[in-house]
This record gives sequence, C-alpha cells and structure tokens, in this order.
Amino acid sequence: MERIKEEKSILGAIDDLSHRLVMMLVFPIIISLVLMLFYAWKYHSAILRMGKITELKEVVSEEIPERAWNIVSGKETFPQSNIYKMIMEVEEIIGEVTQQTSEENRLSLVVAGRTMETLQNYIDQIRDNIADEVPVVDNEAVLAEVRDVAALVDSMLNEYIALEITSTAQMSMRLRLTTFVTAIAEVLIVIFAMVIRARSMKATAALVREPIDKLEEVTAVLADGTLDARITDTEVVELRNLTKQVNTMADRLEAMMKKSEQDAKRLRKAELRTLQAQINPHFLYNTLDAIVWKAEAGQTEEVIGLTSSLSDFFRISLSSGADWIPLSQEKKHIEGYLKIQQTRYRDIMKYEIDIPDEIGNCYILKLLLQPIVENALYHGIKIKRGGGTIYVSAKESDGWLYFCVRDTGCGMSAGQLEELNRRIRTENPMVSERGSGGFGLVNVNMRLRLYYNEPEELKITSGPAGTEVRFRVPCRTKEEIYENESVSG
Repeated sequence: MERIKEEKSILGAIDDLSHRLVMMLVFPIIISLVLMLFYAWKYHSAILRMGKITELKEVVSEEIPERAWNIVSGKETFPQSNIYKMIMEVEEIIGEVTQQTSEENRLSLVVAGRTMETLQNYIDQIRDNIADEVPVVDNEAVLAEVRDVAALVDSMLNEYIALEITSTAQMSMRLRLTTFVTAIAEVLIVIFAMVIRARSMKATAALVREPIDKLEEVTAVLADGTLDARITDTEVVELRNLTKQVNTMADRLEAMMKKSEQDAKRLRKAELRTLQAQINPHFLYNTLDAIVWKAEAGQTEEVIGLTSSLSDFFRISLSSGADWIPLSQEKKHIEGYLKIQQTRYRDIMKYEIDIPDEIGNCYILKLLLQPIVENALYHGIKIKRGGGTIYVSAKESDGWLYFCVRDTGCGMSAGQLEELNRRIRTENPMVSERGSGGFGLVNVNMRLRLYYNEPEELKITSGPAGTEVRFRVPCRTKEEIYENESVSG
C-alpha cells in the first residue's frame, strides 16, 4: 500500500513538473502571438486605409476636374457626368477612413473632408451659372478654382498617406523589437526547462527502467509477427495503462491495417488538394491588367463586372476550405471564369452554359468543371484559327448528375487522344507535368476516383470538329455529404 502511494506521488510530481514546463514554454509564445497578431491587424488596417485613399486620389485630382470641364465646355450635362455622385462617394470614403484613423493622423483627412465641401460649392456655382446663362468665361474662372481645390485635397490625401506610412514603419519596428525580445526569452526559458527536465528524468529512471525494458522486448516480438506475446502486469502505476494497451494491440492489428490504408488515401487526397490549390499567376496578372486597362478607359460597368467575376472565382475556389459545394456555386464559378476569359479572348471565344437551376442544390466536389473548361480554351479554342465556342451542360437522371463540356476547337489526333487516355488511367497523377497538356483532365479524373470511389473515368472524344468530355457523379444532398464524410473519417 505504501509503495502504491509512493508511485502515485512520483506520478503526481511528474505531472506537476509537466504543467510547470508547459506554462513556462507556452506563456511567452501566447504573448508573442497575441502581440504579433495585434500589430499585424493594425498593419493590415493601415494598408487598407491607404489603399482606399490612394484610389480616391485619381478621382479627386483628375476625374472630378475633367467632369467639371466637360460640363463647362458643354460636352456633358450634370446628370450625364455623375459629378455629384463622385463627390459624395469621395466624402463618404474620407469620412469612413477618418473614423478608422487614430487621432494623430486624422487632421489631414478632416481638412480634406472640409475642402471637399468647398469643392462642391464651386460645382454648385457652375451649375447655377449655367442655369442663369452666365458667360462661359465666368465658369472657366470657377473651373480654375475647382482644379486648385482638387489639387489641395490631393495634397491633403498625400499628407495623410505619408503619416500612415510613418506610423506603419513605427509599428514594424515595434513588432521587430517585440519578436526579438520574445525570442530571447523563449530560448532562455527552454534552456531552463531542459535542465529541470533532465534532473527529473534522472531521478525517476531507476524506477521505470525494468518495466520499460519488458515493454521493448515484447513489442519487438510483436513487430516480428508473434501476436501471442503478452506483457505481465507491472507494479508501476504510470505504466499499467500502457501495458494493457500493448496487450490488446495484437487483437487490433487488422483494424490498424485498414486504418493505415485509409490514411494513405487521405494522404493522396491531400496531395491532390495542393494541386487544385495552385492558381495560374498568368491568369491573375492578365485579369488585373484587363481591369486596369478598362478602368483607364472609363469602362466602369465592365470593371465592376470583371472585379465581381474575379472575386467569385477565388471565393468559390477557396470555399472556406470545404471540398463540397452546391452545383449552383460550381456554375457561378465557371461563369466567372469564362466572363473573365472572354474579356481577353472576346474575338475568338464564345460560351454557353446549360445547367438548370432545379439541380443547383445538389452538392458536388468543387472545381470539377473549371479545369475541363480551361483545357477546352487553351488546348482547343485558343489555337484554332477563327476561335470557337465552349458548351457546358448538366442534367439529372436516376440519382446521377451527367456533365458535358464540349468545344468547337481544333480537336486532337487519334494518337494524342490515346496518350491522354493513358495518362488519365495512371494511378499517380503526379507523373503528369504541368506543361504537357491535359493536366487539368488528369487531376479531375483522379479526384473523381478518390472522392467518389467510382471506377468510372472521364469519357473523352475528339476529332476535327472539337473535343467533348463527359462524366457523371452521384446526386447528393448536403446532409448526405456530411454523413458520408463522417463515416469515412
């Protein structure tokens, strides 16, 4: 009885020591993480504020004076110019950023906001002069004042940005200093904790050495395949539970083997997730260039449409980490992608999407259609003289969703189609190089096989009239998806 109490006291001492070590190690890490997150949040907020103000500069310094000149010169009327709307939006953004800015950096924005009121007064004066049929010379004088006031607002915005940059640099220095001090403290604490741990382990080594040697001996026998080996019960309380677990290990080897196979499949899924997470930077660069070009050309509606499509594209690509999304979201994803690409390939690419809204609530594995559509564009439409059309369709029948992506591109030869089908049937998707063509089809096919556990593969036909890719997946609800995930997990 006394020995058991002694053993329990040893366990309690080790437990207390573990808690102290954990607190010593974790506490500075938590502090450093909190500080870094705080500074990172402030830094990010400052960048967002400067970004908003930077976007206003062009509106204030160029667009508003230009619209005012168009009004004075008679090129536009007040309703056509939307100049009041522009002024109101500038004032709203300045007010919003002012509320988010610290007191020491706020003065420039406050002055800029008041100056915008003066700018509006001059615009009102131009409006009144036009209504009173005042000579154009008088309005030109007011227009000069408009330009001067706009330049003054622009200088105030520049001053605010300079102050924010200075504050951000100071935050960066403080963050660097905090990180350095915390790192030194953590190193010292780790050294101190290792010394304490070494002394404690040395004091308990003699007590636990014998049962540990027995555990090593029996587990080695089990590892060699002798499943009838067992460990006798030990008097060391700390190791009794481990002894019981080892004795039941032989009975669970089959279950563990199955679990090992599941883990291997999950690993392959993880590798495929990294593949689908890769986003072509050239697509992003080209889209952003198109947005900038159209913004410079004053095509506001197209800029809004492109930006919205790009936002939908990336938001659905990420889907908050979810693997399964409604078909309606997948449809929206490829619509956004095709709208973006049509801006670039307007003269050579057309598309039609036929996915009924009635099946939009069916859940499918995300990013199944976009890689196939991309393949149709880059390997079919783009390289064909005169371009072509991409058709995307889906239908539901007998509990299955049937998809078809067809293009009127240049198609593939019999040899190319045979090689593509061979690569699709391979067990390892990593053998396909990105630049070799058909990478998206190979990836989609492997994901279909792993996630749906279906032997069927992509059905690809091609010829001079174009290429057609077909596949089917079970039509599942959100509840069925979650139930299946919980069972397989």
